[in-house]
Amino acid sequence: MGFRAVLIVLAAVVAVPAQAQLDAAGGYPSRPIHVIVGFAAGGGTDVIARLLGRKLTEGTGQSVVVENKLGASGIIATEFVAKAKPDGYTLLMSPSAPFTTNPIMYAKLPYSPVADFTPISTVVTFPWFLVANTSAPVQSMKDLVEYVKANPQKANYAGSASAFQLALELFKLRTGTKVEYIPFKGTNESINAVMAGEVLMSMGDAGPVTGPLKGGRVRGLAVTSPARSAAFPDIPTVAEAGFPDMEIQSWMGLFTPAGTPAGIVRKLQDEVNRIVRLPDVRERMRSLQVEPAGITSEQFARTIAADLERWRAVAKAGNIKPTN
Repeated sequence: MGFRAVLIVLAAVVAVPAQAQLDAAGGYPSRPIHVIVGFAAGGGTDVIARLLGRKLTEGTGQSVVVENKLGASGIIATEFVAKAKPDGYTLLMSPSAPFTTNPIMYAKLPYSPVADFTPISTVVTFPWFLVANTSAPVQSMKDLVEYVKANPQKANYAGSASAFQLALELFKLRTGTKVEYIPFKGTNESINAVMAGEVLMSMGDAGPVTGPLKGGRVRGLAVTSPARSAAFPDIPTVAEAGFPDMEIQSWMGLFTPAGTPAGIVRKLQDEVNRIVRLPDVRERMRSLQVEPAGITSEQFARTIAADLERWRAVAKAGNIKPTN
């Protein structure tokens, strides 16, 4: 066989899977899509998933069914989607923890955040608020650091998941303090413990902290985003508070099992990016105090890799060992 003939054969071999992927995307979706959520109905991830699902239905002409599979900090839902058929009909809506902190905090996971998934796009980003008990004599983050150093017996922090524990380790590393981590079942319980004076401080996203902050039942010391929250413009950013290396930007994103045809991934990515630009969607998301944030699948993969690297470094510096 001549060289030119070999090139023709190779081109044909390459074209077959490429054409198959295009054909798969062209006919997709032809039946209902299931979006799996690892957290309770009515919670932040569930609300965003249902908002996205309604708009996906309008855009694709196929119904989108949101299913809640609760348990184990999102691990049950994440494993379920990891083992699903990679055809674009079983997707995962997930916050960052199952992909960026669970792999660090658990010695064994029934899924790989990198090998078992193709990231589609982030949907929203959001910061956390550092809050303290109102009876503590702290008005700022610098006050808090001084108080913790002077009163080590009162230096404790409520957290509800691996991400919040690693955030505390970041706080300790950046401030040179020693603070006891006290685990709670959920962020609402953590914030309640701060209100009751059971613990000194905690971190939480806008949902659990908004009511207590507006009611004056906790004191907001800083927000972890690069810019101030529109809902709480008087609360400084961590950088403004003097701790620029403590910025934390959480996200919720859409995933599909690894092996899903590239054309389908691209179609879903483009749909997410279209949806988060819709005026009514942006308005609704911002009313929930999250920021619409569509990106490409490649950008999302780089975000996850950077987050994993950062939190691994924090865990190593804090000598945090994974649990079984």
